[in-house]
Amino acid sequence: MSGMAPRLQLEKAAWRWVELVRPEDIRREHIELAYRVNIAACKRGACRRNCKGNPNCLVGIGEHAWLGEIDENAFHNIDDPNSERRDKNTFVGLTNLGATCYVNTFLQVWFHNLELRRTLYLCQNSRAEEHNMDSDYEPQSICEHLQYLFALLQNSNRRYIDPSGLVKALGLDTGQQQDAQEFSKLFLSLLEDTLSKQKNPTLHNVIQQQFCGQFSYVTVCNQCGRASPLPSRFYELELNIQGHKNLTECVTEFLKEEKLDGDNRYFCESCQSKQNATRRIKLHSLPRTLNLQLMRFVFDRQTGHKKKLNTFISFPEQLDMGPFLEGKQDGKCVYELSAVLIHRGVSAYSGHYIAHVRDARTSDWYKFNDEEIEKMEGKKLQLGIEEDIAETVKSQARKPKCSKGYHCSRNAYMLVYKCQEEEEEENSESAKTNVEVPAFLQRLVDRDNRKFEEWCCEMSDMRKQSVDKGKAKHEEVKELYELLPAEDDQPYEFLPLEWLKKWLDDSTATKEIDNSNFLCSHGKLHPDKVGEAKRISLVAAQLLYERYGGGPRLDASSLCEECVGQRCRVLRLKNQLNEDYREVTNLVKGPLKSEEGYWVGKASLRSWRQLALEQLDEDEQETKHSDGKTNGQGPEEEADIAAMREYGPEPQEGTEDMKTFNEDILCCHGGLCILETERRLVSEEVWSKVRAYFPKAPMFTQDQEACRECLRLEQEEKDNEAVSKMMASDQKNLLLNLFQEKNRPALNKWPQDTDVLYVVPMFFVDEWKKFIRRPTKMSPVSSVGNSLLLCPHGGFMFTYDSLLKGDAQHIALLWPSEWEVISRLFMVDQPISIHRCSQPNGPSTEYTTQPDLCRECREGFIFQQQRDLREYAQATIYVRKVVDDKRMREAPPETNASGSESEDEREEPAKMEGGGDPDFSQSEDGAKRLKLSDDAAGAPLGPAPIASVTKSGIRRSTRHRKLRGEKALIVSANQTLKELKIQIMHAFSVAPFDQNLSIDGRCLTDDSATLGSLGVIPESVICLKADEPIADYAAMDDVYQVGMPEEGFKGTGLLGH
Repeated sequence: MSGMAPRLQLEKAAWRWVELVRPEDIRREHIELAYRVNIAACKRGACRRNCKGNPNCLVGIGEHAWLGEIDENAFHNIDDPNSERRDKNTFVGLTNLGATCYVNTFLQVWFHNLELRRTLYLCQNSRAEEHNMDSDYEPQSICEHLQYLFALLQNSNRRYIDPSGLVKALGLDTGQQQDAQEFSKLFLSLLEDTLSKQKNPTLHNVIQQQFCGQFSYVTVCNQCGRASPLPSRFYELELNIQGHKNLTECVTEFLKEEKLDGDNRYFCESCQSKQNATRRIKLHSLPRTLNLQLMRFVFDRQTGHKKKLNTFISFPEQLDMGPFLEGKQDGKCVYELSAVLIHRGVSAYSGHYIAHVRDARTSDWYKFNDEEIEKMEGKKLQLGIEEDIAETVKSQARKPKCSKGYHCSRNAYMLVYKCQEEEEEENSESAKTNVEVPAFLQRLVDRDNRKFEEWCCEMSDMRKQSVDKGKAKHEEVKELYELLPAEDDQPYEFLPLEWLKKWLDDSTATKEIDNSNFLCSHGKLHPDKVGEAKRISLVAAQLLYERYGGGPRLDASSLCEECVGQRCRVLRLKNQLNEDYREVTNLVKGPLKSEEGYWVGKASLRSWRQLALEQLDEDEQETKHSDGKTNGQGPEEEADIAAMREYGPEPQEGTEDMKTFNEDILCCHGGLCILETERRLVSEEVWSKVRAYFPKAPMFTQDQEACRECLRLEQEEKDNEAVSKMMASDQKNLLLNLFQEKNRPALNKWPQDTDVLYVVPMFFVDEWKKFIRRPTKMSPVSSVGNSLLLCPHGGFMFTYDSLLKGDAQHIALLWPSEWEVISRLFMVDQPISIHRCSQPNGPSTEYTTQPDLCRECREGFIFQQQRDLREYAQATIYVRKVVDDKRMREAPPETNASGSESEDEREEPAKMEGGGDPDFSQSEDGAKRLKLSDDAAGAPLGPAPIASVTKSGIRRSTRHRKLRGEKALIVSANQTLKELKIQIMHAFSVAPFDQNLSIDGRCLTDDSATLGSLGVIPESVICLKADEPIADYAAMDDVYQVGMPEEGFKGTGLLGH
């Protein structure tokens, strides 16, 4: 007992008295023991968690949270709305919508470009100017979105704002990280295009003035010295960083002279021939804002996807571009660092983007990380933590020491420099540089700020309501918990433990009290449910019901005497069962002593102990079901079980499902079953012992007659079987050749002695043969359903030629003499015959059918078959990898079944008649099927294999023999070629952009087209030619998940939808 769980100990103690008390002797004290009314209550601190088996334990039900002082913040889960408010003298953040941090960084950089912001505010926006303030403002164009977003970033009261309007207008996928550098280029180009269409001419060239510089590619002929310049504009300089340590080296390499010789020689206009030459870039003018792209993300030819270079690059706070410019300049060459864009992470396809931006007005540096904005101390740029993130990269590179005025980073991918003179102009006219939000936008910002303030008030009110409610609940619990324990001899009630826990758990609303699950079949408290209830004082119960309602109420009068009595009987019988089982086993071994006996089922007698246990468990209304093994089944009992088995065969299938003792000898009419082998006689002593456990079991005395109705039906069945055997014998003798498949007429060798043959469905012949073979088991065939072979108009569905080519598998041919027998023995719905008509003036012979062929339905049938070949749901195709455009014809078929072929699916050589016919093949079930060759499918009235086309997919008549180097793939007609390429990538490790696919010499190129529209039908063989081998496929899945490089911003507003 001591090793037993406390709950089980309490359970056992509650019913220990049943060993000594019979059901009829139960008194009130026994009932109270069963309901555990008088178990001592637990003191606070005595048990770590609530004692489930003790209805008087009220500790650990959630009360500890309420007893003592409580901080009022515990009564709500609403954050302080003021934490969403923008602090004084800080900037506004942007929400990350999933993977849009790369967009947020550029928006912050452009917002801090005061000239660009001022320009945007000048754009005409009649939608905003005329907007009715009763509804939310919804910008439409990119320009309108950016205007409104900048106005909010400038004057919103919110700590961060949501850029989803702009992101949606651009058509960007919020869950997919894109190439940040590509985004910057495309967005500025889009903005330039938008501004060029504005009515105000001063806005047309703003992007050029801000970001656009000029250089030229100059090629010099080594022979004649002629220089050919090719002028060009740039919006950013793309600098290679591989092999470099600092920015100066990167710019120097960008402008470095390149030799053109060998195959790269240059065609010189002066020399009129190809000559060795040199080429270099010459910088002519620089923009006010100089964007320097550090090419961290490079395409790796070996792996076929992008990788990130984690090279440390040092860059100055002041950059003098004078030495790199051609010709003399007016000193506008010194640039001041104004933004650094950082990519944290080791992969080019994941990671996080943040921006460090200098405030043009105060020269303070800020870190913009989506919603979070951090001001740097001492007006200094600090990249520290950004560089630690990438330490996971296995590189030996230690961070180099930086000179004063320089910064060093292996995560910076873009540097923004502002022309210093520009800076000074802006700072000297600080009043001018303070860009004002125009009135038409400010009213929209004010409206959003009012909405925000309303939301703050609403949240504060909700917090206050929650706190007030919590305080009231605190008082209620403190008062009521003290009243809960029921004193000895005082009135009490039972309440659900779960309800009390929920009442004490403030996170859920308290519902009314529901005791309905606790009721027994007599409408009182079920003894089993007492472990899930708590006994509380009537005073506390009264107060709780007044406040929360519910019911039915369960007090001292709700203890159920009938349930306790029933349980007492069951437990006593359970204790008695093993003893009775031994006694019955011994008694049935001996002969019957008296004349009086009772019929019992042999199966019932074999499993009566198991049935008794189940019956007792059911009576006890417990959920656990015995698995047949009772505790302490010793060798003695095993011997008893062996003895029981002597009285009949092992339990047959179905006896395990027996519910009631003796139901195995009960016939369907409720009488004694007629099979004497299934039952035996037992003495009255055995019957009375067993009957105690099964008071409702069917009882049959020794002189009980077997069911008369069953006897009559048995005789009737015997008579019917005799008739069926006779009928089968007669039919077999009359149609012996048809049954034995001897001397059958064939269309390809038409018999000489008849001009007519009759047709019946093969289905009829198969069903008829089943009856002849097993007349007592199968129903006799009564009719010939020839309408199976006819169309709805009554026309025949096959031609003589199509039957020759394979449709014959659906029919059986009969001699006229056999037809005469069949039409006499069976009901025929429509005779079908084939006639031979010889031409009087020539050797040619014609064949007709009666009824005639229905051409319309035949053509429709073939069209449907063609359509099914293009609308399959799941079918197998084969992909064959070829080398140098040669199909691997010489490769023999694979000897072992693989892919979609298994042992039993492999083809066997056709053994049936017509096996040598090239239009036939034999499938697994031995039935002939027509091959779907191109010429057959195309013939307007050609053959059509009925059995091979199914609704869900197409089962081809012949299985394709798989060659080495081929793989079977499961595809659907509506999937795209791109989806197939991804399947092929997994099967062959060839990237989609390296796959050249063809079918029957025809190239498949349209990635968005469906396989059905491309003519890929089941069992097709697609040839795959790979461009070049790729060394590393480890990251191939990753590449495809994030969007291949050629996809990029395709389909977004940046490239036009």
